[in-house]
Amino acid sequence: MQIMSVKKSLFYFLILILTSCSQIEKAKDKIIGLSEKEQYQKDREISDELFRFWQDQAEIGLRDSVAVELPYSEIGRLQPRSFAVYSYETYLLPGEIIEAHFETDSSQVLIFSDIYRQNKEEVSGFQKLASGKASEKNIQFESRQAGLYKVIFQPEIEANTPFRIHISKSPAYLFPVMGGRNADIGSYFGDIRDGGKRNHKGVDIFAKKGTPVLAAVSGNIGYTGEKGLGGKQVWLRDPKRRQSLYYAHLDSIKPGIDRVNLGDTLGFVGNTGNARTTPSHLHFGIYTQQGAIDPIGYVYLQEEADNIASSEKIMPARLSISARKAVLRNKPATSNSEILRNAEAGEILSVQGKSADWFHVRDSLHRSAFIHESLVTPMN
Repeated sequence: MQIMSVKKSLFYFLILILTSCSQIEKAKDKIIGLSEKEQYQKDREISDELFRFWQDQAEIGLRDSVAVELPYSEIGRLQPRSFAVYSYETYLLPGEIIEAHFETDSSQVLIFSDIYRQNKEEVSGFQKLASGKASEKNIQFESRQAGLYKVIFQPEIEANTPFRIHISKSPAYLFPVMGGRNADIGSYFGDIRDGGKRNHKGVDIFAKKGTPVLAAVSGNIGYTGEKGLGGKQVWLRDPKRRQSLYYAHLDSIKPGIDRVNLGDTLGFVGNTGNARTTPSHLHFGIYTQQGAIDPIGYVYLQEEADNIASSEKIMPARLSISARKAVLRNKPATSNSEILRNAEAGEILSVQGKSADWFHVRDSLHRSAFIHESLVTPMN
């Protein structure tokens, strides 16, 4: 009986030690500060050699020159140890929010995501700005600087699932005129005024007199009144971005506004100030400590997608070029795209995915490109 008691005590003692070791190991990881990818290697017990090879694929993605117009969608299928990496370049204006989603049939699959901006001072030519959580399979970023941006998705090593990629952008602000559209913008930032004596410091949004003017963001009202060229005007402070929104030429201002929420009415479209001889419109501007900035990216609405991914159930893993000569392009389109290189009949391409009538492929040197489906034949 005493022997049994000793064995039982030893058992609990071992459990205590193992539990303590596990807690110490977790604490150690937190102190060391493992990256999400390093934690993934540790959790899945991936060898250093395999992990380094997988990580190197992200560098290949940085060298890719595939570009897309937003919104963009693509479908495909991930194969275990195919070491696929998905990289897309697109141009963003200040105030545009890019959102990228990598949807999979399996909720357990990890998808690592990063957003970069072109920076020639960096070794790779791109500077990392943000990373998404691998378990959530998406990433979002608001551009504060115009430039070329790159989204990179990297699936985990053993991923085996169909997928759909969707990348879109949206303005950071609500359109400031109720019911307004992009087509209502009739004058842009930088347009010449007074015979070249000054430049336009915002955008003019034309609308019927009396149309409600809306708070494009939640914030505090800094000033309301009538003065100068702007006539009846409202200044709205955006505390998040530390900039002020300027609404001018209003027909009237809603009384008693102080703290406003997104979409609240500030006043009504008019043509006061120096706009008395023009059709009624809202002059909308954005000012930072450095002065006026172009507001177009903050309010320009995203157009509907015209490159919706196909709905094919079976995605070939490889393609053979069937045309005598074929062109590999940087975008899934014949117009507004660059020719990356010419290919000849019989060349084998690995399939990344498909967007509408275009295959996203990699050639024998692992270079990413798009090719039209009419130029290739699926291989078994």
